[in-house]
Amino acid sequence: MSTTVYLIRHGETDWNLDGRWQGHADVPLNELGYRQARIVARRLAREGVQFEAIYSSDLARAFQTAWEIGASVKVPVQLLPNLREIDLGTWSGLTYDEIKVTHPTEMALLELGQDIPRGGAESMSAMRKRVVEAVAAIAAHHEGTTLGLVTHGGCIRMLLAHAESFHGDGFKRFPHIGNTSISILRVSAAGWATLATNDVAHLEEEHEPDLVSAPPDDAERPAL
Repeated sequence: MSTTVYLIRHGETDWNLDGRWQGHADVPLNELGYRQARIVARRLAREGVQFEAIYSSDLARAFQTAWEIGASVKVPVQLLPNLREIDLGTWSGLTYDEIKVTHPTEMALLELGQDIPRGGAESMSAMRKRVVEAVAAIAAHHEGTTLGLVTHGGCIRMLLAHAESFHGDGFKRFPHIGNTSISILRVSAAGWATLATNDVAHLEEEHEPDLVSAPPDDAERPAL
């Protein structure tokens, strides 16, 4: 028996807008981010999605998004710290270009594909293991139901990479995961499958370009 898992990225923050890598920094939604959260919440309610439970990263930008969804579909939100973004340590708050200047050796190693801890804190493989194990456990606990998980771009990339049995750099495989995008997995003991990736139809139908976060200039500039 499989579990359907909706992966929903949080809404926009000012650091997203500035291109600053957030990691575990507790940056709240900005005004546009709150609007994005309300729009995705209305979509899920309109489509009649029935969540058995909603779990959220405990960082503000995710919880604020999850709260809007939970209020709309009448399901309480449970906090799960293992759904946090990758821990960027000393790199948190810096832009990609700033990191290239202040930590050129480490950035060069990352661009060569070496899985070193970002900002001295957490490697991509460690984050991937953390979130995959968390989602597998939640899915098993709620077997046969539909779950909503509100999390971060890096986490969603790693979960999609796992579902596709992609063992390389999940950030390069999925260079853009938009704010409040919906990706859907089918999770079972027999394996994982991807049903949808980076669906932002709810933002696009508003016909306001600023609502849809733009892809990075290249795959090395992921929004974290």
